[in-house]
Amino acid sequence: MFKKAWLLTRVVGSIAGFLGALMSRFLWLHARRTRYHLFPSSRHVEGNERNIVVLGASVAGYHAARTIAESILPGSLFRVVVVEPHDHFHFTWVLPRFSVVGGHESKAFIPYGPYLRNLPAGVLKWIRGRAVRITRDSVHLSSGVEIPYEFLVVATGAGATDALPSRVGADDKLEGIAKLRCIQSKIKEAENLVVVGGGAAGVELASDAKSYYPEKTVILVHSRSNVMHRFGSELQKAAMSGLEDLGVKVITNDRLVREDKERGIAILKSGKEVHCNFLVECAGQRPNSAPIAELSPNSITGSGRVLVKSTMQICDDSLPNVYLCGDVAETNTPNPNSRSARGQAEIAADNVILAMDGHRPTKQYEPKWLEGFIKLTLGLEKSVAHIGDFSGTELLFPAKEKDVPLSSQGAWKLMGATPFQEDSKTLQRFLAES
Repeated sequence: MFKKAWLLTRVVGSIAGFLGALMSRFLWLHARRTRYHLFPSSRHVEGNERNIVVLGASVAGYHAARTIAESILPGSLFRVVVVEPHDHFHFTWVLPRFSVVGGHESKAFIPYGPYLRNLPAGVLKWIRGRAVRITRDSVHLSSGVEIPYEFLVVATGAGATDALPSRVGADDKLEGIAKLRCIQSKIKEAENLVVVGGGAAGVELASDAKSYYPEKTVILVHSRSNVMHRFGSELQKAAMSGLEDLGVKVITNDRLVREDKERGIAILKSGKEVHCNFLVECAGQRPNSAPIAELSPNSITGSGRVLVKSTMQICDDSLPNVYLCGDVAETNTPNPNSRSARGQAEIAADNVILAMDGHRPTKQYEPKWLEGFIKLTLGLEKSVAHIGDFSGTELLFPAKEKDVPLSSQGAWKLMGATPFQEDSKTLQRFLAES
């Protein structure tokens, strides 16, 4: 009990520290702009444009791009160039829910643009495209376009080749909606549903499916001894209890070998065969580090992530102008999520700003235990929020759920968009041909 009370105290302290850091950062950026106005000789007025290319505009890339663009001073030669293949921001947290429950599909696709609404003209250009190759001075797109860069921020995330419920597997909103409706239909028609993977996506999809269709047989197969194995034992127990209360059959310490669709079974490594009309894979995502392979092959780990310094610069001293953040970066963050991605993006962006001004990058990212906060849904009517520090102390907050679209409205507002209103105009002023 004392440990949990101490953890609560530390939560308050961490929040106070976060607010203090925000104020310090505000004062630094304000002083930087003040110096610009006081010393006109520091203004850049001649020469060619100097690109700060940001690859990927999910949480990390989108935030890094805006943060850097906001800092570009009038008359500067620098500009941000965002390269992103999707036509909308994908709110991935709701994908397991929307893979089961229909009628909310479009809420998972937030319009790009409103988050950048207040940027001055000329500081950011947006290219809809996909990087296929990176050299020491330029980014090559699949369209054949080559973009030179002064600084590069790689935020390509993970799971580009994955499918629902972890990733949409489509660049276009309409295609993404169609894919969601397709998996909804298959789950609805399946008498026996098998879900492979006991992380958050697998637990949430399995529990939602059993909650929405209680007559179905839902089986969750997980290779570890406990579901949610990356988290503490209390959350593991809560997740298992929630699944069992709903009637989900959980098979642990076993793996899928193959699916025999003709016989309607899934065959496991143990030799066990389970009836299966539809199988959903939820077993992790591979980091999208392929474009880095030619640039710095020794920086890529066996997991596919790219080694970075605490400054979020790539662990390659010959490439001091290359930064990474989000799921593609290896930061030893125990449970990476949107909060840790945003924190890394801010460090990368601030160090780019320092480098733009001719200073050495000094901002450093350290994984924070409070960033690992997670809210796990356990069916349509229950959830559990979890906070745990790096020493193993945990706090759980069980709750009843009534909001089927899972706070989608708040995510839209956070991205500067009016909830559930399509906006294709705001991004237009930043768009460039790819």
